[in-house]
Amino acid sequence: MIETTRRILSVACLLATVMTAPSIRAEGAGTPSTSASAPLQLEWDARLRHEQVDDDAFSRDANADTLRLRLGLRANFGDGWSGLLEGAGVASAGERYNSGANGRTQYPAITDPHGGELNQAWLGWQEDAFGVTVGRQRLLLDNQRWVGNSGWRQYEQTYDALALQWQPLAALTVRYDWLDRVHRVAGPDALNPLARERKLNTHLLNLAWIQGVQQWVGYAYLHEDRDVASASSATYGLRWSGKAVRDGYGPGWTLEAARQVDYANNPLHFAHSYWLLEPAWTVQGITAKLGWEHLGGNGHHALQTPLATLHAFNGWDDQFNVTPAGGLEDRYASVGGNLGHSGLAGKLGWVVSYHDYHADRGGRYGSEWNASLSFPLAAGLSGLIKMADYRADGLGRDSAKLWLQLEWHGQQALTNAL
Repeated sequence: MIETTRRILSVACLLATVMTAPSIRAEGAGTPSTSASAPLQLEWDARLRHEQVDDDAFSRDANADTLRLRLGLRANFGDGWSGLLEGAGVASAGERYNSGANGRTQYPAITDPHGGELNQAWLGWQEDAFGVTVGRQRLLLDNQRWVGNSGWRQYEQTYDALALQWQPLAALTVRYDWLDRVHRVAGPDALNPLARERKLNTHLLNLAWIQGVQQWVGYAYLHEDRDVASASSATYGLRWSGKAVRDGYGPGWTLEAARQVDYANNPLHFAHSYWLLEPAWTVQGITAKLGWEHLGGNGHHALQTPLATLHAFNGWDDQFNVTPAGGLEDRYASVGGNLGHSGLAGKLGWVVSYHDYHADRGGRYGSEWNASLSFPLAAGLSGLIKMADYRADGLGRDSAKLWLQLEWHGQQALTNAL
């Protein structure tokens, strides 16, 4: 109890220190510029987080107090040319968790190791209808179910890639990305080299059509993992989403279907189905959703999404970052919005959700409750309280997680630098 109290007090002091930082920064620099056309611009994102994990598979709880600073310089050279050079560093107070790099396997995993790395380094060119970016970069496709940056972790997932975008019509966007390497959230010092990065030869084609309040997306993702042959796959799918909310009332929807098969150097042979049904309804700013997500499995192998932002799907406890061989049926309900319509209550965002997990082939896995409360504190500064509670019923062990977080981001034009 004494140790827990000390830890809470320590985190509170750190949070108070960060909360004072924006006002100090503003006094010396003036009002931060948000102009994307500034010749040279400093960008930052600082995130302070306390994460606690109580997993019945371990005799000890994990506690991680980490501070991430992401700092970048964005240059606009003119004639459509721009570039970004960005580094990230993570500091941790204590080692009472398994970061993937510290060897503390007696604790549950919290994949936020301390250290530093190059996060992004790219050069791009953009005209009215066509754009190209080459270098180490962040990629976010649609809802990030297949390709994302895993932004929840302190290190984010980035790619050595060539990204092309063409907009021949106002309603149509065509994207093609070629991935040479993925840099993963475990960081450059992970004990498992495959958790640091993977060599790829991956082709991503994404076509998006917007018609009124709805969007159609067709995609073909040909993913070749040159380090782990059994992770290579080809995924073909179609996604339809929309939102028709007027005067605070109205429906929303997402329907998606895909097929994943073995590809390239994969020695396995499989074909799995994916689908997502997610109707929603909004009433006075409160949105309720029902969802059914299916990831097929045959008992020996299952559909996988190795480049996804995994934390955003199938519960925040991250029990299903790797789909079990029997596949996964995630049936869920969520409700969220703001606590009020004005004042402080109107700025407080909340979400509560429940997941019921079953195998595609087999029995029940378990269930999970998730809840979060987000709140702005100052310009660019926000707070978050978040929890997940997984109850096992056939897969894994009971697990509960708690997060307390502050994040401060902004940008400042360096007008006299060029």
